[in-house]
Amino acid sequence: MPLTRRHFLQNLLLTSGALLPIGARAQPEQHYDFHFTRLMYESGDWDVDQRMPSNLLNSLVEYTNLKVDPTEHIVPLADPEMLLAPFCYLSGHKLVEFTTAEARNFRDYVNRGGFVFVDDCNHDIDGLFAKSFEAQMAELFGEDCLQKLPHDHDLYHCFFQFDELPVTSFELNGWGDDLVHDYLKAILVDGRIAVLYSNKDFGCEWDYDYRNKRWLATDNTKFAVNIVIYALTS
Repeated sequence: MPLTRRHFLQNLLLTSGALLPIGARAQPEQHYDFHFTRLMYESGDWDVDQRMPSNLLNSLVEYTNLKVDPTEHIVPLADPEMLLAPFCYLSGHKLVEFTTAEARNFRDYVNRGGFVFVDDCNHDIDGLFAKSFEAQMAELFGEDCLQKLPHDHDLYHCFFQFDELPVTSFELNGWGDDLVHDYLKAILVDGRIAVLYSNKDFGCEWDYDYRNKRWLATDNTKFAVNIVIYALTS
């Protein structure tokens, strides 16, 4: 029987004692419901949008009752430690070409119930990151593994309600491929999102000091909250 994300998280609690799904009661040494894990990979510039994690974490504190680890965890994709994270983030502008260990961990993590949010900082379907990442996914999971996500998917209403995919300022400014991408792509495992893939450059859109959020007419990090809540509860 395929391992569901719920079973995956339960197994983590039994084996590592490090991570808790939303709603679980924490033990004294297990007091965080959410950890932000950024994946470091050898081939590209993984350390982009450096203020985004703190902004996302602040939004989770502001809008949810999750007990949020305030520290961004940077873990090499080749390190088995990444297999213990219920949520991982991977981004960049350049080449994505996994080493043997990176490819093995990424494939095992996805198939065992993990969740990876992958965001293309080039916001360009013809850019190096997009082409090389999509080729890497095809190699690991088969051709056409990345499918467009419908706008009525649970991701759009699992916490905040979104009738359509938010547009980023980088798309509106005509950077990248000069397109507004009205879709996300995903690799589904047993009906749930295992890899959420964006060409919209959400990471750079959310890359500002969280204290500047008060100047925005609408908080653009709310969709990030949905992504995390979906990752923890689906």
